[in-house]
Amino acid sequence: MPELPEVETTRRTIAPIVTGRTVLEIQHRHPEKYPDTELAHGRTILEPRRRGKYLILPLSDAGAEPDRELIVHLGMTGGFRLEETPHTRLTLLLDSGPLYFNDPRRFGKVRVVPAGEYAALPTLAAMGPEPLSDDFRLDAFTEAAARAGAVKPWLLSQRPVAGVGNIYADEALWRARIHPSQQRLSAEQAQRLHGAIREVLGEAVDAGGSSLGNGVSNYRQLGGEWGGFQVQHAAYGRGGQPCPRCGTPLEKTVLGQRGTHFCPQCQQLTAGSQHSPES
Repeated sequence: MPELPEVETTRRTIAPIVTGRTVLEIQHRHPEKYPDTELAHGRTILEPRRRGKYLILPLSDAGAEPDRELIVHLGMTGGFRLEETPHTRLTLLLDSGPLYFNDPRRFGKVRVVPAGEYAALPTLAAMGPEPLSDDFRLDAFTEAAARAGAVKPWLLSQRPVAGVGNIYADEALWRARIHPSQQRLSAEQAQRLHGAIREVLGEAVDAGGSSLGNGVSNYRQLGGEWGGFQVQHAAYGRGGQPCPRCGTPLEKTVLGQRGTHFCPQCQQLTAGSQHSPES
């Protein structure tokens, strides 16, 4: 958290503010956490892109092709704000005014790299296809899923598909009626999951993402507004509550060191798989 829907919402809301603007200075006190940001000074930001959970702001020098990129990973609690807050960690000073990076728990990362060079960001470099694009092909997903280990950690690795984190993995698996520990998905299971991933992420983007807890130290939109998809969660964070589909109490376990929520009735393991929670 934030995951693809929250990052995509952030991209869409900051795009009108930063596109075509010149970076005068990036101000912060932690060069080890936000390396090489001075390389953005004097450059113009082109249309922001998103790759999985990463924001990519292409940087152009005097109207030329972008030769550098400002990469932003929101971490668990990061996000941009129009006004400074007690949790402001970095200020993007543009020729039109400041934009503030707010990050209560300090897990976010910002750095400048040569355009397209992601050796310092191995997750970004090895990321799978975008789930809401034509690159997320059912045939390739089905082939990979037939060989995969426990499906939820596999999804969280970012290799089969980009941008799916803990929340939306739980939600997609619930919709697809697949146990999070299921291994070696059948073609029919893979097809259901492929469709569920697209549906869940598309709906969450339309809702502006999910805001959890009290919203103070978690994701909020640019103006401080909450996302709206959390009210539609069917599985995530609902351990002990009735399954919206069958009424069975939802269970919570730990899988791949992540809290995992599922319905033991709707999401049963099929033959050949074992459920081995870590606790």
